[in-house]
Amino acid sequence: MRKTTNTAVMTNIENVTKREADLKMMMKTVIRDKRKIEDTIESLDKYKVETLERTWKLVDKDFGSIFGELLPGNTARLEKLEGGQPLSAGLAIKVNLGGVWKQSLTELSGGQRSLIALSLILSLLQFKPAPMYILDEIDAALDLSHTQNIGQLFRTRFKGSQFIVVSLKEGMFNNANVVFRARFRNGISMVDRIVQH
Repeated sequence: MRKTTNTAVMTNIENVTKREADLKMMMKTVIRDKRKIEDTIESLDKYKVETLERTWKLVDKDFGSIFGELLPGNTARLEKLEGGQPLSAGLAIKVNLGGVWKQSLTELSGGQRSLIALSLILSLLQFKPAPMYILDEIDAALDLSHTQNIGQLFRTRFKGSQFIVVSLKEGMFNNANVVFRARFRNGISMVDRIVQH
């Protein structure tokens, strides 16, 4: 039999059989790990949806009330997009001015759009506060009464935060703790610090 039997093939069969068993074990491990990864992805997707939903509700509430403070007697809200789209597809801004819901933001004046944008930004900042904010001429398109409302809003809603606001309007200055006035005199820039009480 030794003359007709190839012993190298017998050794190869043993090696291949052992390799097959190892590969089957690796396959079981890969399938188990795949299930774990799919379960993790599913739980993360669920967590993402729940977090988006919770964030949307909180930001929407603050958005409407902040807009109402900036433009008294009016309201705004964030709504899911039409067509049953998921929340992750985005949100639509709806504005009620004088008791009438506007169909589009294009129906609003430049100042009203500025107040909407500022309301949204401030509602997001209120959701995730920071210790300091720097804002540059956010009141440029607004009249004095709206500028005063913004200053009062900073004082009441963001007590634990510091705002550095660049503005050219008195309404903003009246609500500041400290005002730095920059002026140009005799070819030299000068800055005056004024503490307000």
